[in-house]
Amino acid sequence: PRDSEDKGQQKVLLRQSLPGEFGQVVRDLSALVQDEQLVRQEAARIGACHNKNNFTPIQINGHTVLLTHYNDLGGNRFFDPQDKFSFEFDHLRGVTRKPQLHGVMLDEGELWRETLHKGLKAYVSCHFPVGNCCVFKKSLGKRQVLVACIEAHQYQPSNHWNSLWKSDWTFALTPFTTQVTGIFLLQIHYFKDANLHVTVSKSVSDTLNTIDQSQFATDFVKFLKAEDTRFHTAILKNIQAFSEDIWGKKLRRKLPVTRSFINWSKLLNDHHLNTNEIGKEGLQRY
Repeated sequence: PRDSEDKGQQKVLLRQSLPGEFGQVVRDLSALVQDEQLVRQEAARIGACHNKNNFTPIQINGHTVLLTHYNDLGGNRFFDPQDKFSFEFDHLRGVTRKPQLHGVMLDEGELWRETLHKGLKAYVSCHFPVGNCCVFKKSLGKRQVLVACIEAHQYQPSNHWNSLWKSDWTFALTPFTTQVTGIFLLQIHYFKDANLHVTVSKSVSDTLNTIDQSQFATDFVKFLKAEDTRFHTAILKNIQAFSEDIWGKKLRRKLPVTRSFINWSKLLNDHHLNTNEIGKEGLQRY
């Protein structure tokens, strides 16, 4: 029973790993439980979910592919919709292997996918300093569904913070109009002298015309840009309100908010000089 309880705790810790920190959690658990084989067995399975949930980007054949649930072929194999091949991915070592061609029918749905990918890539390259995107085509019965995925991350553990911004957009190829649904997710972890987690998510939707491929790609990017900007602006406003609320109201004693660092060295030096001056004045008086 004790082994079962320990294994359950390991699973919880691995599942709770934040973006960019899964490998560190695996190493820490291995050191704590002194059973690297057991930890790696659990990590291999949970690591696959971690990478797919976070749209982990990998470099293969000179370009970036996102690991997602939408291009998962099973057996740790994934499909690259751009170069039309599949590959196996080792989620623990982070390496690809066994690439092979993966045939795709060049039908109308694939032409829509390629057009949308081109427009989306141009938008991401322009508006995200470090962003990646992929567009996938899925079949649901007789309907074809396109899913556009975007991820942008900054993993800086040496500076004690990691962050991930991602969104995915889904719509069916139906005549004349379609309902586009998007989901945003932002995760931030700051861990210097504190352990601060921030997770923000939002769902949006709108109806777009599907009469022309190029026009749809243009309209989709315009819609995406507006929603990106709205989400970003709302986050900044909430952070500002949160900061002012904490510093202005929640502290037991209110402090002046200058938004600047205190120069303690200067204050100590000034205090030392003032003390010396007072001492001199005192000697002169007596």
